[in-house]
Amino acid sequence: MSDSAVLIELFQVIESRRGTPPEQSYTAQLFAKGSAKIAQKVGEEAVETVIAGLTDDHGELVYESADLLYHLLVFWADKGVTPDEVFAELRKRRLEMGNS
Repeated sequence: MSDSAVLIELFQVIESRRGTPPEQSYTAQLFAKGSAKIAQKVGEEAVETVIAGLTDDHGELVYESADLLYHLLVFWADKGVTPDEVFAELRKRRLEMGNS
């Protein structure tokens, strides 16, 4: 499975948790708390990722990066953004960089 396929699969699982009773899933709990709480979690995980990177703890940086990506995917799902849209934007930027 490709790396992007892992993200897409995780995104699909996250989407499937929408509407699930909050007591059955952490993701459903986040959706139930709303966009502001999800955004707060993205911010918290971003800070934890930066701190892990600054302490030169490779394993912790990997762990926190995975948490950050998960919470970012939940935020995308909450806001109606898909991984394909983000991948397309990255491809567009890559093409633009190749022409400059």
